Amino acid sequence: MITPAASVPRGVRLGYGVGSFCTATVNAVPGLLLLYYMTNFLAVPAWLAGVVVTAPKIWDLFVNPLVGRWSDRTRSRLGPRRPWLLAGACTLPVVFALVFAGPPLKGAPAALYVGACFMATATAYALFEVPYKAMPGEMTHDYHERTSLLQWRMIFIGAGTAVSGVLAPAIVTSQGDEGSLASYRTMGLTIAVIMLLAMLGTFFGTARAPMTGAPEPDRGGWREQAATIRGNSAFLWITVLACTQGLAVSMMLAAAPYFAAYTLGDPQSTQTLFAALVGPMLLTMPLWVRLSKRFDKRGAMVLAALLFGGGTAAAMATPLFGALYAHVAILLVGVGIAGVQLLQFSMLADVIAVDAAGTGRRRAGVLTGLWTALESGVSSFGALVFGVILSIGGFVESDPTRPVTQPDSAVTAVLVGQTAVPAVIIFLSVLMTLKYRLTPPAAPAPATSA
Repeated sequence: MITPAASVPRGVRLGYGVGSFCTATVNAVPGLLLLYYMTNFLAVPAWLAGVVVTAPKIWDLFVNPLVGRWSDRTRSRLGPRRPWLLAGACTLPVVFALVFAGPPLKGAPAALYVGACFMATATAYALFEVPYKAMPGEMTHDYHERTSLLQWRMIFIGAGTAVSGVLAPAIVTSQGDEGSLASYRTMGLTIAVIMLLAMLGTFFGTARAPMTGAPEPDRGGWREQAATIRGNSAFLWITVLACTQGLAVSMMLAAAPYFAAYTLGDPQSTQTLFAALVGPMLLTMPLWVRLSKRFDKRGAMVLAALLFGGGTAAAMATPLFGALYAHVAILLVGVGIAGVQLLQFSMLADVIAVDAAGTGRRRAGVLTGLWTALESGVSSFGALVFGVILSIGGFVESDPTRPVTQPDSAVTAVLVGQTAVPAVIIFLSVLMTLKYRLTPPAAPAPATSA
């Protein structure tokens, strides 16, 4: 049903937002722990572990646009998106738990098992995430209301990231500083239950969500849709921007446990570093909403990226100033990431709404599927890039029965992969932001200008 309402009811905002527990955990937990789990518990070489983390995400390039197209064309009394939310809720928690619950394998066989389960996780995640991300652009036609709606999503992402970055490592290290295979299994199951509850919460919580988007799905073929997307410069630039920033974030997630263990000398400090990272995400959303209105979304994005990159670059001095300094630098990174992620999703929702207004067709799923696939695929290379940096630095893989002392070159590689390389990538994203042109006066018109 099409509604002219601009404001989204509070209950729907909360119901929609809670689904971000899924977004945060399914990205952050593997991003934070999977590479370390494979190299330090399953004796998988760092380069191969990086391939395992990356390869399933390449599948996203195919499955995400396909799920988006299906959801655009779905006709159901539940609406076009919600049946897919339920399908994801029924499958994702199961396959996610299996990633960390494998048989006692080592080396390449272990890598094959984890890779297969992670591939299934990527597929189940697409069933939920692509329709989920498409919904804000269809809930309201108001440019600033979309940012206000999405601050609830970001608050829950912050809470979900806290669960991922604090609770998940706490469960892992509950059986010793390095953890154990049993503790990783317990962690995977616990996170799976949390995801199930959050995803069901969104399915039921969005039952009364307004629908302001185009009523008819786009029946054009892939070629026609691709041609239209190529002419939508706002969509292309927000996608490139999200890919670039996601690459930096995924590198830092993959590097975090190594940074804690080898730079700070305390594996359990992963939890406090994440607390410093997600605290601003929980507290600064109203500030970023105001800044987006004061400086428009593009100006606020530039400011957020500068804070993100500045904090990341500052963390390079951690060996000189110690653990407290590292936490302060990560706190600054958290303030920047909070703004970056809020504005990414708000800009995407704007592009979806403008596309529907200009074409008269429902294509939010196709656009979101392509955006999610590209962003997820590119960002997944963060673990691979970091794995290659470790290999160049001479990092030695191990398992709990065969601990090793890493060479100084490997410790240096950890620091470079956590700070210097991501900082350069984020500063490049500032230049990309200047190419984004969609502003409030342009919102009623198709986003096809340069």
